[in-house]
Amino acid sequence: RELGRLEAELSAVRLEYRDVSRLVDGRIQDTINLRNEIKTREDETTYLSNLLSQFKEKYESYLHIAEEDRYAPVLEAADAALDDRTLDESAVYAAQIAVVDSALDRLEAVLGGERFEGTAADTDGLVKHGAFVMVGASALFRSDDGTVVGTAERVGDQAPTVLAFATPELAAMADTLVATGSGLFPFDPTLGNAHKIEATEETLWEHIQKGGAVMVPIFAMAAAAFLVALYKWLRLAFLRRPGRKQVPALLEALGRRDHEAARARAAEIRGPVGVMLQNGVEHLHEPRDLIEEVMYEDVLKTRLKVEGLLPFISICAASAPLLGLLGTVTGIISTFKLITLFGSGDAKTLSGGISEALITTEFGLIVAIPSLLMHAFLSRKARGVIHQMEAAGVALVNQISKTPRPGSEPTDGAPAEEAEAPAGRPAAPAPASRPAPQPIG
Repeated sequence: RELGRLEAELSAVRLEYRDVSRLVDGRIQDTINLRNEIKTREDETTYLSNLLSQFKEKYESYLHIAEEDRYAPVLEAADAALDDRTLDESAVYAAQIAVVDSALDRLEAVLGGERFEGTAADTDGLVKHGAFVMVGASALFRSDDGTVVGTAERVGDQAPTVLAFATPELAAMADTLVATGSGLFPFDPTLGNAHKIEATEETLWEHIQKGGAVMVPIFAMAAAAFLVALYKWLRLAFLRRPGRKQVPALLEALGRRDHEAARARAAEIRGPVGVMLQNGVEHLHEPRDLIEEVMYEDVLKTRLKVEGLLPFISICAASAPLLGLLGTVTGIISTFKLITLFGSGDAKTLSGGISEALITTEFGLIVAIPSLLMHAFLSRKARGVIHQMEAAGVALVNQISKTPRPGSEPTDGAPAEEAEAPAGRPAAPAPASRPAPQPIG
């Protein structure tokens, strides 16, 4: 009986142990599930906190510089809540949610237009108190005394800067709108970029001054090349050319063996071609080689005249880019000196040397390209004069060579030559067998 009682107790205890074990296992699983849920909630809260922090940073970057003072307390409170370890998560979330609420309120306000007080600096740096009118991403400012009116933009990092309008009509429109709260809004679709682009614009003289000392020889060379090219163009433009019928008339007179008419026709031709043909006609009694040499001498003299000073233009065209390269080198040297002193963080400090390097190269090419074109144009005109002289000279010599003489017969397919009789006396007939070689004429 005792054994049976103990076995019954053992069975009861085993059942109780089994129930307790099941309960413990359930509680352990519940604890694990709860820990997992807590971990999930912690991850969610961390994600939300990071999301709100990112929203705060983007929201701060989207604020117009005129609004920074208005929303600075809310933003600073959110930053302080994140850094304060004594606050619980609910307080941190409350500070971050306040940023979201202010962003929603701001969005609703700027969509319909908002007017608020604030301070801004004019272009001289003087800070004045006044009122802002904010519509979307554009802001207008008017000082309390009405002396400063314009768009509020971020020029520096301290306070909004007021940029004046280009026309008095726009300034009056903005003054009325800010003062009364109603009127036409002078909207800038570039959101201030137009003022920044306008600030970078400069006059030609300011652009040239940035090039440095190398710009002086570049412009001196450009002026010299232009003056020489103008002088040569005027000389070549006013150079007399033979007419289309004058040279053929001269050749026709030679073909008729009318020397007096040939001299008269040659005297009518002006310019270097006329001088050359006159010299050739004056030496008709001489051999052909001598006539060619006389006219070739005139061609050489004319070539020296028409091609004179053209090499100077070519030298200017070749030297201008080299001067520009010299300015580039000096500008880069200045830039590296500034980098050595101030580092490479400030681009404005380095802009002077870079501008000098690029501007000198620019103007060197501006001088070189027109100089090359002028040299090519003038060289072509000079070669045209020389070619015209050569063509007229060759035509004259050929006409003299193929002009037959009265009473002569060709020998071996070549025209016979005959000496010109003295003035007032008929030419003596040549022997019938073979004419003796005589001077042309």
